[in-house]
Amino acid sequence: MEQNQTASLADIQNFKGKYPKQLWYLFFSEMWERFAFYGMRGMLTIFMVEQLMLSERDANLKYGGIQAFIYTMTFIGGLFADKILGFRKSVFWGGLLMIIGSFTLAFSPKDLYYIGISFTIVGTGFFKPNISTMVGSLYKDGDPRRDAGFGLFYSGINVGAFLGGWLCIKTANNYSWNAAFSLAGIGMIIGLGIFIFTRKMIGPIGLSPLEDKMPKSKIRMNDIMVYAGSLLVMPLIYLLVKNSEYTDYFMYTVGPLALIYILWEMRRFNKIERDKLFAALVFIIFSIFFWAFFEQAGGSLSLFARYNLNDTVLGMHIDPNEVNNSSNSIFVIILSPLAGLLWLWMAKKKAEPNNLIKFGLAFLFVGISFYLYYYNRFFADAAGKTSLNMFTLAYLISTIGELCLSPIGLSLMTTLAPKPLHGMMMGMWFLASAYGQYAAGILGANMTTANDNASLTEKLISYTDGYKQLAIYAVIAGVVLIVISPLVRKLMHDVK
Repeated sequence: MEQNQTASLADIQNFKGKYPKQLWYLFFSEMWERFAFYGMRGMLTIFMVEQLMLSERDANLKYGGIQAFIYTMTFIGGLFADKILGFRKSVFWGGLLMIIGSFTLAFSPKDLYYIGISFTIVGTGFFKPNISTMVGSLYKDGDPRRDAGFGLFYSGINVGAFLGGWLCIKTANNYSWNAAFSLAGIGMIIGLGIFIFTRKMIGPIGLSPLEDKMPKSKIRMNDIMVYAGSLLVMPLIYLLVKNSEYTDYFMYTVGPLALIYILWEMRRFNKIERDKLFAALVFIIFSIFFWAFFEQAGGSLSLFARYNLNDTVLGMHIDPNEVNNSSNSIFVIILSPLAGLLWLWMAKKKAEPNNLIKFGLAFLFVGISFYLYYYNRFFADAAGKTSLNMFTLAYLISTIGELCLSPIGLSLMTTLAPKPLHGMMMGMWFLASAYGQYAAGILGANMTTANDNASLTEKLISYTDGYKQLAIYAVIAGVVLIVISPLVRKLMHDVK
């Protein structure tokens, strides 16, 4: 995978126009990987309730745990990419494991559920952070086009998320769960195939950091050890996912250890670099709270859509879960270019808010969206079914919040971190998502009724009470971010 580079790094980074052509190759690889990921994500909680016969509370907790382990593995995958494999080999290996996981689930969803999920968790950990880091490598330090590039890349993520989130749940409802999991696997095959066939076009980007530092035979042995280790860890992942109480112990351990490791690594850098890393950690910590709110989408909102929403939006009949799984992505695809143009226009007017203010705005928009989820209880009928229109409007508002945070966060990790820590800090960004997902599962579980046989009206009241609380917490977090923005801005130095 490492031979025949057709362009130097300088050739790639000195591109003309708005985007480097290599961005499109990574765009389509990531698009299909996200098709597989979000297709799977949209099915998990419903599958556990309706096929594995778990309670809604347990399904929320397991969903949060699964998502937490996926994003935790991105930290580990970023670490191994930085130190041993390089980004290319990591992406290839991760994609291969995700394909195996998807077709394991497709073969026997009930019997092999936790085995297939374990392969998917480890595979995503190797794939996801490292292809994002390769996008950052397409740009020179300080290139003002970087944010636009990540914005386009983020649109690619959401094209895949829309298609996967919509088609996989539709396939599960109309055909079978086996076919739905197979569809996710097919998407992953396409994404990995695009990456393999276009790898020569990205020059030296993503090669192993050990190239030219040790003999090929030793590099190969190191690679094999990483591959073998990732397979040997599968039984542990299996146990952690299957038993929710083990998830707690794991999450209480890995985050503090990762933070200690980052602080240890900081000693190698000068004061300005350390200041920037501290600023990055502020963004990372607050992103945990953001994702805890936002990622109700795959847990409590998935069940809310399944049982408490009518099937009419703007006069059209549509499965509420298709709306839940795909509307956010549709809105991102539409609004992401507009958001990018808005930031550029405001920058020309010297009125663009700094990134911490944008983060604060993200929380405020999400707070508004959760108030709308709560307010939806007032549109309910006697059967406990409520408005899909109001639900969709809330998704629109939360998407605006997401666009203030997520694409900017990806870019910040590669601009605030010193180059030797690019992969690790990208992994830390996704590790924060892991804690957000973990918290999302707990929050969602706490919204469920104690009685599994509760009426739809009782479920409606229970979930919407929880959404009102999340609205309050989100607004408080947004205000705090805006207040502390001047202090964090100083830590960022020349990064805008």
